Amino acid sequence: MELNFPRSALVIIDVQNDFCPKGALEVKDGDGVIEPLNRLSSLFAKRGGHVVATQDWHPPDHVSFASSHENKNPGDKVFLSGGGEQMLWPCHCVQGSAGADFHERLGKKSITLIIRKGFRAGLDSYSAFFENDRKTVTGLDGFLKALSIDTVVLGGLALDYCVLYSALDAAKLKFNTIVAGDAVRGVDIPPGSVEQALKLLAEAGVTIVESGDIK
Repeated sequence: MELNFPRSALVIIDVQNDFCPKGALEVKDGDGVIEPLNRLSSLFAKRGGHVVATQDWHPPDHVSFASSHENKNPGDKVFLSGGGEQMLWPCHCVQGSAGADFHERLGKKSITLIIRKGFRAGLDSYSAFFENDRKTVTGLDGFLKALSIDTVVLGGLALDYCVLYSALDAAKLKFNTIVAGDAVRGVDIPPGSVEQALKLLAEAGVTIVESGDIK
């Protein structure tokens, strides 16, 4: 797959310690995304592309933490007063913590923009483009369009949540949207969510390729 790199961006989703092995919200083989993402990052930088990374960046009392709700456990769901269902997770990616840091092996030299999301206590954010109220923007869309970007390649963690929602939003925003299939891993909570994510991506017209096929 040949890209027009000056009009393309690599979006690295949440490759943070808490989502990698031994992290608070470990994704199985989560650090397996690092090598292909580093290769892509170097390729984009060499050929005039753009590299963006996102970080979950939660306050200690974030609404997505089970510990923020009485008698609730990770995996439970609650309905928020502002509307919408919220999946509850273990406390993770707390602002300024080691768990919120990018994995030490992730190459950061080529990253030109870091989007921090989920930093509002009462509002979660899966997508790199919108908070979960589906109205509050992160600024990524405006940044990319100001650079005349029309193609985004996504990879990172986790396939069935933040990568999924980011890719679906990219497609809705009329970007040519590609997911690097060897540069994602899923948490699969609840079971079957990875399979469902792949189905939703296909229905949205998102292309899934191996990172080595991007040239």
